[in-house]
Amino acid sequence: MSAASGSAPVPYKVTGPSALSGDWRRFTHLSVMLAVTDFKLRFFGSVLGYLWSLMRPLLMFGVLYAVFSVVFRFGGAVNSYPVVLLMAIVVYEYFGEATANAVQSVIDRENLVRKIHFPRMAIPLSITLTAAFNLGLNLVVVLFFMVVSGIEPRLSWLGVFPLVALLIAFATGIAMLLSALFVQYRDVSPIWDVVLRALFYATPIIYVIEQIEDRNETLAHIAMCNPLAVIIEQLRHMMIDPTAPSAAEAIGGAPMLLIPLGILVGSCALGFTVFNRRAPMIAERL
Repeated sequence: MSAASGSAPVPYKVTGPSALSGDWRRFTHLSVMLAVTDFKLRFFGSVLGYLWSLMRPLLMFGVLYAVFSVVFRFGGAVNSYPVVLLMAIVVYEYFGEATANAVQSVIDRENLVRKIHFPRMAIPLSITLTAAFNLGLNLVVVLFFMVVSGIEPRLSWLGVFPLVALLIAFATGIAMLLSALFVQYRDVSPIWDVVLRALFYATPIIYVIEQIEDRNETLAHIAMCNPLAVIIEQLRHMMIDPTAPSAAEAIGGAPMLLIPLGILVGSCALGFTVFNRRAPMIAERL
C-alpha cells in the first residue's frame, strides 16, 4: 500500500555487515593483512626491530627466576626449572597480549568499522594473529634454552603444534567476547586487567602443579580446570620433562580433561556468538 493511501511508511533499521560479511576468503585475507601490518608497524623505525618482542618475556623471566630460584630456592626440586618457567611465561604472555590488546581493538579501528563492507571479526582475529607472530619468535628462544640446557629432542615435541592451536583458539574466543562487550561496556578494560593479574597467580607459572597437589589434591584438580594450566603442564611434560605429570594425570584422569576443553570450546562459541550478534550495530555504538 502506498503512502498516498494514508498508511504510514514501514520503519526499518539500517545496520552494518555481519561479523564475517559472508566471504571467508576476503575475511581471511583481511585478517592476515591487518596482523602482518600491525606486526611490522609495531617495530617501524626501531633499531633492534623484532628483538623487542623478545624483551618482555625475557625480562619477566629474569626477574622471576632471580627471585624464586636464586633468592628463595623455590624451584630447586623442579627439573629444568628455568626452562619450565620461561615456557610458562611465554604461553601466558601470549594469552595476556592477545586478549588485552583485543579489548579496545574495535574502538581503535573505528575508521575500518565504519566502512560498510568491512568484516568486523577480522579486527580481533588480527590481534590474536599478531600476538601469535610474537609467540612463534618467543618459542624459538625457548627451544634455544632447551637445547642449551641439555634437553634432547624427542618426537613428543611435535605435540607443541596442536597445543599452540588450542591456545590461539582460546585467546581468540576471549578476544572476540571482550572486544564486542567493550563497545558498550567500557568497564570491561579495567576488569580484564584484574582478571589477568589473578590468572597469572592461579596458573602454574611460578610454581608447578605438584607443589599444590602435595598440599591439597582437590585444589590442584580445580587449578587444572584452567585451559592455560592444561596447555602449560602438557607442554612441560611433552617438551621439557617426561617425568613430570601429564595434564591428564595432574587433573585426576583423562575424562576430567573434558572440563577445561569444555571451557575452551565454550569460550570460542560464546565469543563468536556475542560478536556476531553485535557486529551489525557496532558502528552505531561507537
